[in-house]
Amino acid sequence: MHIASIDALAVRPARNLLPQRSERVLALAAHGLDGDVHADPLSPRQLLLAGRAAYADLDLPAHALRENLLLDIDTAHLASGTVLQVGSDVLLRLMFQCEACGQLDLQRRGLARALGARRGVLARVLAGGEIRPGDRVRDVGRLLPAWSDDWRERVVRVLDAVPPGHAVEYRQLARLAGIASTYCRAFPAVLRRLRPAYAAKAVAQGADPARPRWHGRGLFDDPFVVDC
Repeated sequence: MHIASIDALAVRPARNLLPQRSERVLALAAHGLDGDVHADPLSPRQLLLAGRAAYADLDLPAHALRENLLLDIDTAHLASGTVLQVGSDVLLRLMFQCEACGQLDLQRRGLARALGARRGVLARVLAGGEIRPGDRVRDVGRLLPAWSDDWRERVVRVLDAVPPGHAVEYRQLARLAGIASTYCRAFPAVLRRLRPAYAAKAVAQGADPARPRWHGRGLFDDPFVVDC
């Protein structure tokens, strides 16, 4: 079912740079957008889809939300686990809504609160190919497991995947759960509130060196990743 079209595209080559508008981007299966700082095979947030409605309602300047794909719909209504087809080749797996963090307030005071859940939705690339403005977006269906918008629930999901006898370091746990590394400071308190079995699976860097480290292998093994 056709649900939207691509209004604009952008890539962000480095974290200290603003998004750069492009007339074409190359999506790489299981990786992200070619040349974008967030392209990462072990991240649930390879690219951000934002909606034109948020820009119109809040009178935002171009790229204020730092999205990669700008759609002509409100992305707050897109559900995790949904697969979108963009153009003829690209398949995207929707992961979770992007938190409107305080960094947005550097552009306009109070912007994060005004946005609420309308920053955009994060996604992974299932099938690669070229994306251009004007490409149609089709909802293929909710074909894959949903991921929670709550970062704490995503942390538990990652810990559930740690193989027996292994440990995941805090920084890698943050990467796999799709949260900033600054959240590592909160992990000890969060883990203490979980069952002891969970707390034992995550360690600070360099702690318990005898246990093999798990880096996330298999966590994002989607059943139909296709290289185009």
